[in-house]
Amino acid sequence: MKIDSLNTLLEEELKDIYSAEKQLLKALPKMAKNASSEGLKSALQEHLQITQRQVERLEEVFGLLGKPAKAKTCKAMQGLVEEGNEMMEEDAEDAVMDAAIIAAAQKVEHYEMASYGTVRTWARLCGEEEAADLLQETLDEEGEADKRLTDLAESFVNPEAESSGDGEGSSSSRKMSAKSSGMSGGKSRSRR
Repeated sequence: MKIDSLNTLLEEELKDIYSAEKQLLKALPKMAKNASSEGLKSALQEHLQITQRQVERLEEVFGLLGKPAKAKTCKAMQGLVEEGNEMMEEDAEDAVMDAAIIAAAQKVEHYEMASYGTVRTWARLCGEEEAADLLQETLDEEGEADKRLTDLAESFVNPEAESSGDGEGSSSSRKMSAKSSGMSGGKSRSRR
């Protein structure tokens, strides 16, 4: 496809963001499942619902532009999700894993904020004020999600992770040995 105008570029970037949001709909439940902090689980589950509304809002934006809602694989989100998945396979203390999940989630939020800020600006330049307003609404939500994750990290997750030490022999360590020996009690669990 030849990108011969800002309108075309806007449409292409919206396809990319649409793909990113759909990938995130699949990734968020896994992140929530792997979180041990109830506050983090709750934040991720709430953002899943918000993300669903953001997908619907993008579909509305496509409609306003007179275009079908189509996704074009977002390779950036693929990479961020893959990185997060690899991290969740690691053997880590619960609090350390929560800190890593927050880091992965914030990388996603920052990517989304950059993307939504860009398409909002392009929509305004193209005279698509209603679409721009909808995109701004999503941009605001992404900023709120990022702030909530920062608050969780700073208020207790990161301090708890820092004080967990090396975790050797700790009952809160995520050791594969608990799974392989058939034990299922305590906080020790496999993340697969």
